[in-house]
Amino acid sequence: MLADGKPDYNRIVPCKCAARETAARRAERLQKYSNLGYLLKMTFDTFNVDGKENLRRARETAEAFAAQPAGWLVITGASGTGKTHLAAAIANRCMERNFPAFYVTAPDLLDHLRASFSPGSEMPYDEFFEQVRNAAVLILDDFGSQSATPWAKEKLDQLLNSRFTTRLPTVIITSTPIDELEDRVRTRLANTDFCRALDLGGKPGELTMHRWAPGFELQKKMKFENFDWKRVNLPPEQRQNLEAVYNLAKTFSEAPENWLVLVGINGCGKTHLAAAIVNARFQLGKPALFVVVPELLDHLRSTFSPDSKIAYDRLFESVKTAPLLVLDDFGEQASTPWAQEKLYQVINYRYNACLPTVITTVLTLDEMDARIRSRFIDGKISTLFHITVPDYRGDRPAARKPVRPPRKMP
Repeated sequence: MLADGKPDYNRIVPCKCAARETAARRAERLQKYSNLGYLLKMTFDTFNVDGKENLRRARETAEAFAAQPAGWLVITGASGTGKTHLAAAIANRCMERNFPAFYVTAPDLLDHLRASFSPGSEMPYDEFFEQVRNAAVLILDDFGSQSATPWAKEKLDQLLNSRFTTRLPTVIITSTPIDELEDRVRTRLANTDFCRALDLGGKPGELTMHRWAPGFELQKKMKFENFDWKRVNLPPEQRQNLEAVYNLAKTFSEAPENWLVLVGINGCGKTHLAAAIVNARFQLGKPALFVVVPELLDHLRSTFSPDSKIAYDRLFESVKTAPLLVLDDFGEQASTPWAQEKLYQVINYRYNACLPTVITTVLTLDEMDARIRSRFIDGKISTLFHITVPDYRGDRPAARKPVRPPRKMP
């Protein structure tokens, strides 16, 4: 309107409906760009400080950073202390303010950079690396758990050096104490004029055994109550098979003893039942450890490196001696001699100690290493159950969701 109250026809003003639609599209683009996935649900409101003063202060500091991203924020602490939750909350708050933020783990970033060298890659290597390097706010999770090859070190060093020089807001999440990181990284993070560190506590290398660690949001929801063994589309014999394994897993969860080996194709319900056992134990206040085998081996490889600052023995011992251990996706790992030997050491230790263990695998007995197979089929300690139902998700391969490259914001 003009000063005299008449309409100003020289100015275009969107109607309220168009403004709402534009805001919704903007929010959707920000979410796609963020690469957060299920972490979109992690906010400051859902971050539980558990009455701990250090967590309350950490949340306040992270909220202040999200309100005005500047400098670097380094979040350290043991696994399961809430580092990823806090970092995701920062990204979500940035998006609420229409400010783009991109989340990626260091191992996934390096995997994507390697893949982008391929001639068939959707995004050329240089373009992808430039977008990550110049992201308005970059959140780099699991720093320090990546493969410690010279190439990986060089790429991460290039990324951090560029963002440090250009003073771009960055959040770095690591389970490794800052003073145990490599010199080149530590000197940057120790710059108190530009970097601020938050320590969420816990012992380095400590594994969470009384609640789910960040990254297991799906498994956290997998319970016996929502396991559908009465699928009406199944023939009677398959429905009976599913009911039998449901009852077997439920009984095991009430008093874990010996081993339970669940064999079947991807999507038949193995992981759901294994996670349901863990959820049942947590509900009783009992310890349990859920491990995805390929991810465990990736972590062990990085800690086994001579350059690693993470205590390899402590992590490995925690897995071997857990009161109740779930090894999910056994057989999906790279079958190198090193991987086979590490898994055999875990299996053999728990076999000799008769420690309760749940294993899920797509391998047939003929495909297993003979030393491991002999322990899986030992009726004195192990109950092996073949789940015969088809993939409930449909005829499609089960694979990890690839990292989405950051999209250019309009």
